Amino acid sequence: MRQFALATLVSAVTAAVYGPIALLWWRRARVRSRTLRLVAAVEPEPYHMAELRQEATGAAAAELLLAGYVRIDDEGAAFLTGRGRDPARRPAHPLPAALLDAVRRHDPEPVSFGWIDASDEEYLERRSAYRSEAGALLPELPRMPGGRENLLLACAGCAGIALVALFWLLAAALLVTGRPQGVREWAFAGVAALGLAALLSAEKAGRVVRERTDCGDPLGELVRSAPHPACAALDEEQRVLVLRSIGDRDRWRGADTVVHEDADHGDDDGDGDDEWLDDKVWWEDAYEYRASDEDGPDAAPGTPPSSG
Repeated sequence: MRQFALATLVSAVTAAVYGPIALLWWRRARVRSRTLRLVAAVEPEPYHMAELRQEATGAAAAELLLAGYVRIDDEGAAFLTGRGRDPARRPAHPLPAALLDAVRRHDPEPVSFGWIDASDEEYLERRSAYRSEAGALLPELPRMPGGRENLLLACAGCAGIALVALFWLLAAALLVTGRPQGVREWAFAGVAALGLAALLSAEKAGRVVRERTDCGDPLGELVRSAPHPACAALDEEQRVLVLRSIGDRDRWRGADTVVHEDADHGDDDGDGDDEWLDDKVWWEDAYEYRASDEDGPDAAPGTPPSSG
């Protein structure tokens, strides 16, 4: 009789433990299948994928460079070309068009794409509007059940584990100290032993359920699957120039900049302002080559007419 009661109680507790695990498996498998179907139907445009990777400005800069709207010097400063200054010419996509407009606002001064990406308010507003518009086209992915973020459920789970552990110890003690009599009692004792062994594997079973039904980040994998076509079309030299301009966020700001050199010696000299400027600062001009105005040759003075 003791073995029968023990087998019944252990079986009930085992079913109570594995029932939620089986339900969790079923729910997570359904969510995983639905998530993969939704992501498989998504066809985001290249600029939206670049935006999700935080590479949209670099992709737009690459397109402007390849299309001949801008050129980038060895220091990462971007300049408009003749094509870029033509107001009738502009990219079809709104993101490179916004970047081109930002460069045009600073023309004829040099500006880096990194500074535009970090500090140009109008470009940031247009980029944010594009991100919101494109993000609205993405499907809302279902939430995977069984997460660890719910503190109440986590506390309840810890309490349940403690109770099951206490029950397991008591049931094991009763099973070991019992003296089965006859085949039936031995069978009940075997059932109880199998139930206790199953309870030992409950935590591992829950972990296996989460691992096998985890779908990872399918949308992120889709976003990272291929680079933007403009970035892929760059050669090595162009790629270095674009990355250098994107990485420069404070040097080329679209205005002539006074760059101080040997600032620690600036207050020691007693020379005049002109000499201080000559020694301590230099001006970065808008263009690398700015031709100086040259006066045309004066006409030779005419010979006064002879009086005869």
